[in-house]
Amino acid sequence: MAIKFQFNKTSLNNLNKQLKIRTRALPTLKNKESALRAEVKKAKDKSVALTKELEQALKTYEYMARLWNEFEPGLIKVEDVILETVKVAGVKTPELKEVVYSVKPFDKFSKPMWYGEGVAILQNLAKLGIESQVYVERSRILDFNRKKTTQKVNLYEKVQIPGYLDAIRKIKRFMEDEENLSKASQKIVKTRHAIEEEEVEI
Repeated sequence: MAIKFQFNKTSLNNLNKQLKIRTRALPTLKNKESALRAEVKKAKDKSVALTKELEQALKTYEYMARLWNEFEPGLIKVEDVILETVKVAGVKTPELKEVVYSVKPFDKFSKPMWYGEGVAILQNLAKLGIESQVYVERSRILDFNRKKTTQKVNLYEKVQIPGYLDAIRKIKRFMEDEENLSKASQKIVKTRHAIEEEEVEI
């Protein structure tokens, strides 16, 4: 990215301002990047842990496999998933607040005794699966923002800051050269005047 500038003091001041902004922002961006990296890992780990917990729970209830055939299909269903937004490392992410279930009424006397427990088991399994997916989404959002922050860090560190420094150096050299030329021409003019005055005196 070529930095546009002119060889004058106004341009030099603008470049210095832009350089200062980026130099001050860089450490903050680097901190945000490492915080996001850590949060992405946390969210992924949590999602994996919840998936394992779900698999473990399914294995635990394998002994009830025959009983599930007696379970009435459509007895329980997920009505709604209530999410809230929480900020993680300055990024808005979803968090599971509540899973709303609808359970069809059933006669507790005519149905098997374990029906009530079966409903609770299914609610727990559904919650584990949904929460795992929420953490997958959280890690996706955080990772997207981490990539954007990394791009900005690289842009500042490898392109813009060196570019501004180079442009400032060029302007300063140009202005120094102009000043030296101006002083040299003033000396030449003075010397000529002195010679002319000597010639007039003779």
